[in-house]
Amino acid sequence: MNIEKYIPSPKKYVADQVDLYENSGGTKGITMSGLPVIIVTHIGIKTGAIRKTPLMTVLDGNKYVLVASQGGAPKNPLWYYNLKNNPDIKIQDKQSIFYMKAREICNQEERARLWDIAVKAYPPYEDYQNKTKRIIPLFITEHKKN
Repeated sequence: MNIEKYIPSPKKYVADQVDLYENSGGTKGITMSGLPVIIVTHIGIKTGAIRKTPLMTVLDGNKYVLVASQGGAPKNPLWYYNLKNNPDIKIQDKQSIFYMKAREICNQEERARLWDIAVKAYPPYEDYQNKTKRIIPLFITEHKKN
């Protein structure tokens, strides 16, 4: 497996947004549905390659909440499994880059608090949860210690 290789998303609009975001230095392609997005760089569980996913910006202080909604699809997005396998990620938030570790939220009280923050940041998450039988997973990020 080659972790140096970047494999763009097979979804053209996703790959195009990542390219625009990164090639502009975080000055273009920084919104989706009119709201801010971040680019999460992670390692593919099957390929070992670099993968990049734009996600809605949801903040809890200086930590990011990553919402594995996939628009309320019946299955988790592929990036969910990548983070479960390797929680070391890079986040680009406009011009800022952070190296972080993601942790899935399992505690119900913590999840409820973070879910409220996520829905406030991006109200369609509530509709996504209502249209799927799965509980939409949440991750919280921590800045990595050098």
